[in-house]
Amino acid sequence: MWSHLQRGSSPVDWCESNYSISPVIAEFVNTISNVLFFLFPPVLIHLFQEYSKFFNPAINVLWILLMVVGVSSAYFHATLSLVGQLLDELAILWVCVAAFAMFLPKRHFPTFLHGNRRRLAICTTVLTLLSTGFLVMHPAANAFALMTIAPPTLGFLWAELSRVKCSRVYRLGLRCVAVTFLAIFCWIMDRMFCDAWLSIDFPYMHGVWHVLIFIASYTALVLLAYFNVTEESPEQKPQLKYWPINEFELGIPYITMKHPYKADKNVAI
Repeated sequence: MWSHLQRGSSPVDWCESNYSISPVIAEFVNTISNVLFFLFPPVLIHLFQEYSKFFNPAINVLWILLMVVGVSSAYFHATLSLVGQLLDELAILWVCVAAFAMFLPKRHFPTFLHGNRRRLAICTTVLTLLSTGFLVMHPAANAFALMTIAPPTLGFLWAELSRVKCSRVYRLGLRCVAVTFLAIFCWIMDRMFCDAWLSIDFPYMHGVWHVLIFIASYTALVLLAYFNVTEESPEQKPQLKYWPINEFELGIPYITMKHPYKADKNVAI
């Protein structure tokens, strides 16, 4: 176990040269590029106060989990340890699972759940615990397993966007999908074409991936939060807004309610 904590014990090594900038941080740019995972979630917790109060307080779990992803990723890239790699990858898995349990429309629930979101949360938690155990024993499968989540997620997001009547939400969805594809492109470029990036002295595409995938991830969660209220409590009339200037659509998106009220029927995971 102790050997897995040692620096460089992970079989994964990204394109950025190790210890070239700092003698104590293995991949300096890949480490500090996780800064958005620390800066944005507290802001989002503040912006989603109304959503949390009147619809689902569990939304804050997702923002906290994004911070866990940032901590885990920074630790991994700073040490390149196997434990860091597992923490990084499994934190991403748990964010995806939490979002799935929280936002899956009830019309897509398996019949045996009878529309009960708590049962869905329990089932997904059990499956995720089993998956976590498997991925800990076979860490080489982690990256590929996580990448398989992207296609169905994008497909679901696109399907939900086709049901949206609000042009502002639709535009945000298009930007989210575009940024996601750009992020995946950067991940592939760093992983498969490292020599080309080294030849132009820019081995930092994985750091760019961190920035883009955070933007895509939190934007997707905002959209899913909007869809969830629209599906389960449409009378509250969710509205997509931007901070700090609502008219500037490249700010930080968040959800408010035009007619907020407390509803006991909304069960948090």
